[in-house]
Amino acid sequence: MHKDILKIEHLYDSYHRDVYHFALYYTNSKQEAEDITQETFFKVMKQLGNLKDKDKVKTWILSIARNTAVDIHRKQKIKRILTEKLNWQPVLQEVPKPQEIVEQHEQWQTVQEALMTLKSHDRTIIICRMLKDYTIQETATILDISEVKVRVDFHRAMARLRKKVGRDD
Repeated sequence: MHKDILKIEHLYDSYHRDVYHFALYYTNSKQEAEDITQETFFKVMKQLGNLKDKDKVKTWILSIARNTAVDIHRKQKIKRILTEKLNWQPVLQEVPKPQEIVEQHEQWQTVQEALMTLKSHDRTIIICRMLKDYTIQETATILDISEVKVRVDFHRAMARLRKKVGRDD
């Protein structure tokens, strides 16, 4: 049991930043990213015995993070729809940004907002390939799809993202 605790601590120390950044890009919410990270490592701890290929621990953890993010995001979406249908006011409102936002930050916000409008698969593939610089092979493993599909889907997702931000280049 002591070995497992040390192994979990090592895995957390090694990969929590990757999981958190993936979740942050996926949700655009620090709170949701923290929740996803915590839930991911709880699942990693429970499923540690299922890890078969020690060389693929990073992609194994990130595939758990992806599934966790999708599940939590789906639950949040259902909660938002119910809240809107029942005309409840959300308890927490987003804090408005200060007026003196630098141009680069504004551009990132535009991209992030457009990213949030994409389907889950498109968003995930862009996060993996562009924002986290994962290889095509790592992305394929995380998404449980072929490398060819990663290439095709990434190209299409980028085209949709460019269209949403008004850039065709």
